[in-house]
Amino acid sequence: MREKLAESKTRGNGGMSQAVPALGREAPGLFKDRGSAVRGENDEEPGDGQVIEEIVPDRVVAEEAFSDLPSGPELGLFPEEAALVARAVPERRQEFATVRACARRALGRMGLPPAPLVWARRGAPVWPDGIVGSMTHCKGFRGAAVARSADVASVGIDAEPDQPLPAGVLDAIALRKEAIWLRELTDCHPGVCWDRLLFSAKESVYKTWFPLTRRELDFDEAEIRIDPLTGTFTARLLVPCPTVDGRPVHSFTGRWLARRGLVVTGITLTRVRTGAPSAALAGGVVTA
Repeated sequence: MREKLAESKTRGNGGMSQAVPALGREAPGLFKDRGSAVRGENDEEPGDGQVIEEIVPDRVVAEEAFSDLPSGPELGLFPEEAALVARAVPERRQEFATVRACARRALGRMGLPPAPLVWARRGAPVWPDGIVGSMTHCKGFRGAAVARSADVASVGIDAEPDQPLPAGVLDAIALRKEAIWLRELTDCHPGVCWDRLLFSAKESVYKTWFPLTRRELDFDEAEIRIDPLTGTFTARLLVPCPTVDGRPVHSFTGRWLARRGLVVTGITLTRVRTGAPSAALAGGVVTA
């Protein structure tokens, strides 16, 4: 089912004050003060207008682009990468190259040289040794986030157009409780396409989960609850959970943002450091 539903993503290629309680707040000081999770498409953006950096902690390096590299040899792909999209349409090759250019810029900021970024099973990127990361692309947006595996166990990001899901998709991805919560969110906070945000959150959950387990995770195997006031969400895993740094991870905590015509979600599962409280890992964000 996941493969079919992934096609419903619009890509360049191929609160509830009482009904939704505050969930998954990160430890103070982990994130910068980023203001509201919701801004209009034409609202003035802080800083350079980047969106991913607003939903990941400082130890994660993010780069993004709102337009593609031009087509042709200047795409700058390594031979191993070019082989993966040799038969793809030009639009897909541009998307593929641009998101990898974002990833290489992020890796370069960490002092790493350019390297090919191919994919493994289920399309998961193969990162350089000692690096974890995630890439995302949708119509009009490409982004990548990377971190050192000594600091971060896994990271997952996803971007989607802030538009309603195609007919039938929500019924296929949403649990009964999630469908109820979405109706409440839509009634009380109509400014965001909450169904699309749910889809994006589930994609970020999968991208965080898969590198830890190398196992599939379907849409009905994680229960998402979105907090519209704090820009956070929690994902409760409904299958046997992974173990990270010797501790079970029963749920992930993520952040979300609606801006520039997009909904963007991200999860950062940071490593347990000496003296860190054991309960923190269950939320998906741990600070030393």
